[in-house]
Amino acid sequence: MIALAVGMALVAAVFHGTWNVLVKVSGDPITTFRRASYMAAIVATLSLGPAWLIFGRPSLVPASAGLCLVSSLLETTYLWLLSTAYRRGELSAVYPIARGSAPLLSVVVGLALLGERLATPQLVGVGLLLAGILSVTLSQARGRATLPALLTGVAIAAYTSVDRVGVRMASPWLYAWLLFTLMAIELPITIWIASALGLYRQPRDVAPPAWSQSTVIGFFFWAGYFLVLWALSLAPLAVVAPVREVAIVAVAVWGVWRLRERERAAVKLSGAVATLAGVALLAI
Repeated sequence: MIALAVGMALVAAVFHGTWNVLVKVSGDPITTFRRASYMAAIVATLSLGPAWLIFGRPSLVPASAGLCLVSSLLETTYLWLLSTAYRRGELSAVYPIARGSAPLLSVVVGLALLGERLATPQLVGVGLLLAGILSVTLSQARGRATLPALLTGVAIAAYTSVDRVGVRMASPWLYAWLLFTLMAIELPITIWIASALGLYRQPRDVAPPAWSQSTVIGFFFWAGYFLVLWALSLAPLAVVAPVREVAIVAVAVWGVWRLRERERAAVKLSGAVATLAGVALLAI
């Protein structure tokens, strides 16, 4: 089951890195997230509606639904923080900081608070994976985007820990559907509140993302997180949380190669090697 969960987390990492690139280049991240959240909820409903009918219309127990609500609020906060960081900094700086700081907190929660235990090779894998992630992160930790990026990591660790408990009380697919439906409701409300208070103004010189692009982002958003929830139902948080951060390596390499962000490239690529070694040990 550990190997299967690692495979799911790796696919989720590909989806996650892809939609982050698309959001960053969209020009207005929070508006893009609003449209993508609509599409994610629609995709989830259309794909899971038949399953809900086939499996006898299952429901969530109150405790699981409550945790899902908490997680959705944390994820909405996460989208705001990530949007702020992307407006202030580059993809190759924001993404590693945000995603690299979260696994350390998640592992601590999983081992210290949830009582999870790992075999020795897996512990070594976690250590290598975190070392690789942190080396990439620290090579770029500077600028106005650093604080919101770090707070994004805190939000990631928080909602991942909540989901780790909530998803085991219900079917992962049903939990994920409710999560994205709640986010599709919460995000427009928070945007309206922020606009009314003068905390957010949509850029006038940036066209809203096309609905086709929003659909792609929404699909990757939904599918990637569903795979993570499924993996969390099969394996410890301390395994799943770090593995899905492999996207940090891909984004760092993309920044060095495609965006020509060559500063401290050797440190970034060394971190990539350590990360891959860590993933291999975790899959044992």
